[in-house]
Amino acid sequence: MVNDTTLLLGLDGVSVVRVESLADGTRRVHLITTDEAARACPSCGVIASRVKGPAVTRPRDLPYGERRVEFFWHKRRWWCREPKCPRKSFTESIAQIPAGARITARLREAAGHRVRDVGSTVIQAARDLLNRRNPPRNG
Repeated sequence: MVNDTTLLLGLDGVSVVRVESLADGTRRVHLITTDEAARACPSCGVIASRVKGPAVTRPRDLPYGERRVEFFWHKRRWWCREPKCPRKSFTESIAQIPAGARITARLREAAGHRVRDVGSTVIQAARDLLNRRNPPRNG
């Protein structure tokens, strides 16, 4: 399901199904997985065919313009069908939000640039990038 909002988001493998505007100006973006490769077991690579159940994660991302963005990724937990695989179940993941990630790859990259270019600590870089109410200091 590719729509204009999904194209603006720019995260391949997920699609926007709904956006809510919260009282504080935050945009709550509800996502679903669209990449069939997300069903591949991270341990053995076999494509799963049996759903174990739903899962919702909330990975953090860069703000969109001056607005904070809050993701609710509605994904599925799958059973691995490979009998010899040590991993029995797993949740969907995509390149920009790998398994177990709490932030998107682009937020991680932007924080790394702030640490390198501005000399921020990792914690300060994350605060600067996630909280537009306190603008980043450059020096």
